[in-house]
Amino acid sequence: MSTTALRGRDTAAPTRPPAVRHTRGARFLLLLAVFLCAACGLVYELALTALGSYLIGNSVLQTSVVISVMVFAMGLGSLAAKPLRRRAVGAFAVVEGVLALVGGLSVLVLYAAFAWLQLYTPAMIVITLMVGLLIGAEIPLLMTLLQRIRRQEAGSAVADMFAVDYIGALVGGLCFPLLLLPTFGQLRGALVVGAVNAVAGVLVVLFIFRRQTRRFVQVGLLSGATAVLAVLGTAYVLADDLEVTARQQMYQDPIVHAETTPYQDIVVTRSTAFTGGDDTRLFLNGDLQFSSVDEYRYHESLVHPALSGRHGEVLILGGGDGLALREVLRYDDVRQVTLVELDPAMTDLARDFEPLRRLNDGAFADPRVQVVNADAFNWLRTARQRYDAVIIDFPDPDTAALAKLYSVEFYTLLGQVLTPQSQVMVQSGSPFFAPKTFWSIAASVEAAGYSTAEFQVDVPSFGNWGFVLATRGGTAPPSLRLSPDAPRLRYLDDSVLGAATVFPVDRRREDVRPSTLMEPTVLEYVLDEWKNY
Repeated sequence: MSTTALRGRDTAAPTRPPAVRHTRGARFLLLLAVFLCAACGLVYELALTALGSYLIGNSVLQTSVVISVMVFAMGLGSLAAKPLRRRAVGAFAVVEGVLALVGGLSVLVLYAAFAWLQLYTPAMIVITLMVGLLIGAEIPLLMTLLQRIRRQEAGSAVADMFAVDYIGALVGGLCFPLLLLPTFGQLRGALVVGAVNAVAGVLVVLFIFRRQTRRFVQVGLLSGATAVLAVLGTAYVLADDLEVTARQQMYQDPIVHAETTPYQDIVVTRSTAFTGGDDTRLFLNGDLQFSSVDEYRYHESLVHPALSGRHGEVLILGGGDGLALREVLRYDDVRQVTLVELDPAMTDLARDFEPLRRLNDGAFADPRVQVVNADAFNWLRTARQRYDAVIIDFPDPDTAALAKLYSVEFYTLLGQVLTPQSQVMVQSGSPFFAPKTFWSIAASVEAAGYSTAEFQVDVPSFGNWGFVLATRGGTAPPSLRLSPDAPRLRYLDDSVLGAATVFPVDRRREDVRPSTLMEPTVLEYVLDEWKNY
């Protein structure tokens, strides 16, 4: 229960009913209920923002919408609770039961709305409003109940209440990424929190105020709480089947692996391609990363031009599927490859999951490979080793977290691990579907002090796709060519590379701005250009 915007609410003690004597234990239990409600409320808020970021992208917009709508609804809920204070005990139990049901089922309902109805945003706003209204009603009711146990000066009561509330919010905020997501996942985690919410409501009624509550009211509230727990429990048991069914609805091909990590939603599908062979596809947060039918076109273009010079020490940033790594390891004179990938689940999957391990030729088992699971931006700030070639294979910059990896500051940091002869290759999105994004990435690289050569290739599963080859120092663009000792390739040769540098008139360099940490223009471009695809 986040109460950041609850100042100014009517939290003064009501004139009725008169204060009732209770033990210190009753006050402790009530403050414990405040703590649990606060933790549950913040988890609901975080779950809604995280789900939107996974399914829709644009994490800044999703977070802004959820927080602003919820805070607004909390204010309305606080006002709406004022007439309920005369029956604060029963009203609080009902509010917690409904909140447990709505909050606990929120992730499941929104996932279904996204998969089957394509109504995610309207459903998200409605659910956020409902959760916010119920959370907003908690504080006035809890304040009334606290005064019934022991009357105290209003300012002192508010201080006690908010102190426990904020501590609960802290614990809930930490539990969400560190405990709930790794242990239960998003869907089941919300259901578990809903159950805790329901128990908190029953705790207040049955253990603290049972002597003030009529028997039939106790029975009714206990029956309602039991029904809520039964619904949440049933959903918990069926969660796997429901998630698999909803997830499969979003993909054309059968899903052979799916998991949600603290960083992303990973899905692998497998089907029979038009060629008659297998078509294995990797999706991160719903975005296609490769198809096994034509991924060699992408990865040959990404890797081999960057290795046309010295390539004894190679750095790969991103590329947790191991396919770029596979191409690098085809050079016998590569001595060491450092692969920096944020999500350990991705590198574990590429190492151990047979369809991916077969595609990357077991690259992670090569003794020349060192895997670092870390944020590439932060890793670069302390990196000291120098590399002859750098391959940058991040997903498209459609979130604020990814946009920083396409910033002038990032490419400037990269410079400290380069030698004067180092070459850098950056995957840069589609010059056809997102030309402003593509040329903004090139402009960002140049603004960091690099000379660049841009080119495009055709990858049927992606469409037209572009890359930026860069070197530091000098004014002449780097030469697009293959190394004399390059292995035999299926798609790329020097003539293809030469033709790839020619852009059609309607997709040539535009007057776009580079992207920085403070002004992530690449995020603005990518969200605008891909919104219709």
